[in-house]
Amino acid sequence: MPELRKDPIIGRWVIISTDRGKRPSEFDMVKAPAKAGFCPFCPGNESKTPPEVLAYRKNSGGANATGWHIRVVPNKYPALKVEGEISREGDGVYDKMNGVGAHEVIIESPDHKDTLSTLTTAQFEEVLWAYRDRIIDLKKDARLRYILIFKNQGEAAGATLEHTHSQLIALPIIPKRVAEELDGALEYYNFKERCIFCDIIRQEIMQGSRVVSENRDFIAVTPYAPKAPFEIWLLPKSHESAFENCQKHHYENLSLIFSDVLKRMDKVLNYPPYNFILHTSPVKNGATQFYHWHFEIMPKLTKVAGFEWGSGFYINPTPPEEAAKFLRDAKL
Repeated sequence: MPELRKDPIIGRWVIISTDRGKRPSEFDMVKAPAKAGFCPFCPGNESKTPPEVLAYRKNSGGANATGWHIRVVPNKYPALKVEGEISREGDGVYDKMNGVGAHEVIIESPDHKDTLSTLTTAQFEEVLWAYRDRIIDLKKDARLRYILIFKNQGEAAGATLEHTHSQLIALPIIPKRVAEELDGALEYYNFKERCIFCDIIRQEIMQGSRVVSENRDFIAVTPYAPKAPFEIWLLPKSHESAFENCQKHHYENLSLIFSDVLKRMDKVLNYPPYNFILHTSPVKNGATQFYHWHFEIMPKLTKVAGFEWGSGFYINPTPPEEAAKFLRDAKL
């Protein structure tokens, strides 16, 4: 029997369509062939990207030279630009402002063949430190209100270059999706005087059926009302509203569980395209008791079509309890 499930944070409903229930091998995964040719992210091609804003190097070589193992550059074709003033104005019933912000690319490895799941945990941890360093630097800009970090892995997930990378977009507004999550978390906190994410973590540990992996500091779960099959959330067990406020041992343990989860996903779903998004507190919010930062990982296994666009409902053919079991049981 299909189920309607309600996301406890933003109130969005999803349909768990058990009659369409799909095992991992039943998803139609069409892999794009590898592309040969020039790659601007490979070592030696540093002059083909905008000048770097951050790099971790093995030696003391100069900026925009080889020898790096993490490199962050402005996007050559940015969605938003750093220069200029916001200049909000109305146009009758419409509102507009200048496209001020930042759009950066985090190049996660110099090796073109690497993926995030094949990096060592030490390399993975450095990627997380790069996220942190860029957030802290961009928070100094008084025009910015939200910093979104995300990854598109594979052509079907929106990646236009094969070389492993993630992206950062800093915005002068708080996105509607983020505002909905903040509002839902605050409403729950005002009613119960507890963080809803902390309550979810406690319940998931107690029930166990949706837990994929955990360590001392983090837990990976398939959420109760997932938008997509095999969606996974990574949450810190201790309450923290902002990703950039974590301590070194948090990034160490996050790299361990994040790498483990991606390897399980690759094993079970045969290296699927996926997106992940960092959900963290807005720039000017400071530490809050009601919000809890986390990553959301969504393999691209199904298509969003007319019903989803028209209703706001998502149809998920794999119950999260089954997805968690497949991922938990994967032999790495």
